[in-house]
Amino acid sequence: MQQPEQILEQILEQKIENILEQRITPEEAPKEEKPPEEPPQPTPPTEEKPPPPPEKPPEEEKDINSLLELIPAEGSITVDEIIVKLGLERKIVYQWIKELRKQDMTRLKRDYILLGTSRLFSTKWLLKRREEDKLKREILEKKKIFKVILTPVDSLVDIVRSEKQMSVSDLSKILGLDGKLIETWASEMKDLVSLEYPANILSSPIVKIKKEESEREFPTEMGIEPVDSYQIIADKVPARINIYRSSEESMPQYMVDLPYIGEGTSAILDSTLDKLTNRVQIQSEDISDPKRMKKLKDKFFFEAKNLLQEEIPVSEEDIDILAGIILHKAYGLGNVELLMDDHWLEEVCVNTSHIPLTAYHKKYGWMKTNLMVENEKAVYNYAAQIGRKIGRNITNLNPIMDAHLITGDRVCASLFPVSSFGNTITIRKFARRPWTISQFVSPEYYTLSKEIAAFLWLCFQYELNVIIGGGTASGKTSVLNCLCSLIQPTHRIVSIEDTREINLPSYLYWNWIPLTTREVNPEGKGEVSMLDLIVTSLRMRPDRIIVGEIRRRREAEVLFEAMHTGHSVYSTIHADTARNLKRRLLEPPIELPAAEVEALHLIVIQHRDRTTGTRKTFEIAEIVPGSEKSGFELNYLFRWNSRTKEFIKINESSRIFDDLMLHTGMNKSEIQEDLREKEMVLQWMLDNKIIDIDDVGDVMDVYYRDREGLLNDIRSKMGIVK
Repeated sequence: MQQPEQILEQILEQKIENILEQRITPEEAPKEEKPPEEPPQPTPPTEEKPPPPPEKPPEEEKDINSLLELIPAEGSITVDEIIVKLGLERKIVYQWIKELRKQDMTRLKRDYILLGTSRLFSTKWLLKRREEDKLKREILEKKKIFKVILTPVDSLVDIVRSEKQMSVSDLSKILGLDGKLIETWASEMKDLVSLEYPANILSSPIVKIKKEESEREFPTEMGIEPVDSYQIIADKVPARINIYRSSEESMPQYMVDLPYIGEGTSAILDSTLDKLTNRVQIQSEDISDPKRMKKLKDKFFFEAKNLLQEEIPVSEEDIDILAGIILHKAYGLGNVELLMDDHWLEEVCVNTSHIPLTAYHKKYGWMKTNLMVENEKAVYNYAAQIGRKIGRNITNLNPIMDAHLITGDRVCASLFPVSSFGNTITIRKFARRPWTISQFVSPEYYTLSKEIAAFLWLCFQYELNVIIGGGTASGKTSVLNCLCSLIQPTHRIVSIEDTREINLPSYLYWNWIPLTTREVNPEGKGEVSMLDLIVTSLRMRPDRIIVGEIRRRREAEVLFEAMHTGHSVYSTIHADTARNLKRRLLEPPIELPAAEVEALHLIVIQHRDRTTGTRKTFEIAEIVPGSEKSGFELNYLFRWNSRTKEFIKINESSRIFDDLMLHTGMNKSEIQEDLREKEMVLQWMLDNKIIDIDDVGDVMDVYYRDREGLLNDIRSKMGIVK
């Protein structure tokens, strides 16, 4: 037995056939005015050759294209409207509709009573024009968006918005997708559309628009060319960075072009995020353990990708991007995560939700970005999330928090009203690619000269005690890290830090113990201080002890005691000059005896030029023991001349050369030859672009195992005769 739908379909087909064959009566078909008949044309003379078969008039093909153009321009159109707009006979229109339906290029929403009011849709053209012409062309060409992701979900929203409402069955035909999938989308986009079920269970559900199209946010048109432009990728999510210098702004502008996600697709992402919170189970150990947190992050990305592949038919590349965006919302810092993957940035700051984020760029200094956090609650949630991962809390009772991310980046957060303008987060980024000695001596950075680098290498090789001073963000830890990479692989190393920043070459991992402090828990228990770790390290039989920073007297006392007991110690301290560093050690609050400080061999001072953003080794001084009354003196060896932009050698070393001659058996000329050889190795690494920390480590490994072999090989390649 035939279904009612099939019977009505046959009736419609029969009506169309009757019109095409001109077998219907005037009452069955709308009357049309016949154009005046043209006078008969004279019959052409008969030719011997038979006339060629009649070709299809080009006007007819053009009219069919006009019909296809007309459909997407209107969204959908009735048969009567086509006849009026194109001025064609009803018979021709029905003939073309039949041809287009056979080619599956159109869909006809049937009116079985009045055939002329049947509504025609174009399956391919409607989708193509709505996605490409209206959205992609508008966004990509006019707004110059970096990356656009539009899915069939956005087409659904766009179609329903233009028609106000439409049945799921019609949407299924237009989009060429399963009706159940469309019904699922509509139920998940509660803020955009509503899904209504008719009383007749045989009828298709109706999708109605609830929210009109909102104004899209696009990157600000600067009207000038960027001074720099590059691309970054964070968890598969790409972004384009454009840096501008404008006469209207006092600081450079750091503009982030984010991927544009369609309105409907964004709603599906929010729904997918809700599903994932129930699908991926999280234990407290997963959050506090960095390794387990990394596995949890990978698992979340994988599950998000699987869910999206089930729901949205788009390319693999777009699925990866959408899964990355969900990951940033769930376990990251939202759009701030993109800035965290820009290796040119050193600081990322949220200075309340009312103003854009600021960032410190290695090349351009402080900059204003075009990103903002949604509200003060979101800033607090980000800070609390960071704290929970390492077992720390930030509340109104404890409105200041020092913490770190699982990547090692340092975080300082504060809450209103301690910070008067609102909640804040300041992130000091940990270098993903640690600085190396060959980078510091390169012309690009010129933080050190080759002569200074060779001298410091000599001091670290022969286990002399060194403290590196400098102001905030002057590069103290970076210089300490690169110099510690020059240590022999046969030595045992213990590093002690508040936040892990020291990153040594992999060839030193086998005998390196990195230790980090721990603050008290909410109950006031479980603290592990810097002093605890320094005392503990002395029981581990270290050859080298690296301490992140000296802050308190008791820590300094234990550290200098370690120097006196034969351990080689390296650390940092806040001091702008060698003289200020000496004063900090001898005067309150540290206030060490001068005899204790004499165990220190060398002071290195780092300086950051705030006008240019460059970092230089400002001065190097050795400590020369004196009498009991006068105490020790400073012998300045090197200094940076900011006027000539050169490193100047001030004095020859006295104490360091004396100690080396005493303990190594080398004379002064042999020490000078050793320094020249080290300069040659540094130049060779620079010429061959050996700048990665592990590559530099491999060179050091060979140097300490087969020094003469390496030097001879370098001499032959550089054409140097010994």
